Amino acid sequence: MRVITLAGSPRFPSRSTALLTLCQQALEQRGVEVTPWNLHNFRPEDLLYARFDSPALLAMKEDLAAADGVIVATPVYKASFSGALKTLLDLLPERALEHKVVLPLATGGTLAHMLAVDYALKPVLNALKAQEVLHGIFADDSQITHYDRQPELSDLLSVRLNEALTTFWFALQRREARLAQVV
Repeated sequence: MRVITLAGSPRFPSRSTALLTLCQQALEQRGVEVTPWNLHNFRPEDLLYARFDSPALLAMKEDLAAADGVIVATPVYKASFSGALKTLLDLLPERALEHKVVLPLATGGTLAHMLAVDYALKPVLNALKAQEVLHGIFADDSQITHYDRQPELSDLLSVRLNEALTTFWFALQRREARLAQVV
């Protein structure tokens, strides 16, 4: 199985990227091949000027085509996900997430931003024709410490993230079983 992680934070390191690092480690322990992507893989002018032929974008689209699942993580600013992530998602083809299982993750300064996953990010992921967008995880900043080194999660967030990864794992297996029936 192959999974892409996509870090939508313009900052590095960041809390949302730390969540992806922990996800990558957990999935690799299960034998999943994980390819990390980050906004910093793209030249800002390629994103700003919608350069659909950008080498980084073409490489990501190739990785995405071969992936079974995607985990997207973003900070929440002004009650929505990162504008830089939106710019990148706008450059993907309409069916970029077709036949993919997607797990959205978000971080923010306050629980008041919790619904940004459901009302801002998920609609865009659905517009990209994701096969299955799982229930997302929102973490407030106080739940993630030492994100610039080895991240530490609050006990509650750790449990929630592990449960989400287990659900993601089972969804990937269901997808694989469906594909095996078709072939």
